[in-house]
Amino acid sequence: MLVLEDSTKLEQTLSIYPTHKIYRYPGKQKYLLNYIDMIEKNDEKITVIIHYPLFDELKQAFKALYKTVTAAGGLVINELNEILFIYKRGYWDLPKGKLESKERKKQAAIREVEEETGVTDLNLEYKLCVTKHTYKTKSGIRAIKKSHWYLMKTHNQSVTPQAAEGIERVEWMQLNDMLKKHSSILYSNLKNVLQAYEQKLIENISRND
Repeated sequence: MLVLEDSTKLEQTLSIYPTHKIYRYPGKQKYLLNYIDMIEKNDEKITVIIHYPLFDELKQAFKALYKTVTAAGGLVINELNEILFIYKRGYWDLPKGKLESKERKKQAAIREVEEETGVTDLNLEYKLCVTKHTYKTKSGIRAIKKSHWYLMKTHNQSVTPQAAEGIERVEWMQLNDMLKKHSSILYSNLKNVLQAYEQKLIENISRND
């Protein structure tokens, strides 16, 4: 994982990521590209933190190395408070996908959930959060996927994995069971979505007390 940080906030960031490597951005984009190459070629699961006092310059230099892809997806719960997860390429994930031409984020989120899982009768409640992750396209182009996540509700129903997208399994699971059994094979940005969901639950309970 790569984390960009303002040098003045570095100490706080280090407390969040106990296993890490730290580099100070020297102000030249070619060095930033070297750090990215190092992460891509290293199979070791470690967080690399790059910091710089002129944080906006660091962000702009990073963004210039990637094309941005906008995606949307859903954390879907049923009346049993189970969450709809998909299993793909050895990891558990939530259904999401890229926006089509002139498509709105909410529309894309519902469409992708329906296509990837086969569920219907989705009610979109509210936006949970936005996550970002990097990857390489089939043609070798680096991309940042900016995913917009929404909480959705529906009734418990049968599911159908979208095999054409490499989805092997779709399952309803309680959040605690998922974290207990499969935490090691959850994408790190997915954990951020689950945390946002848990935080919303806490806020709703506090308001009702």
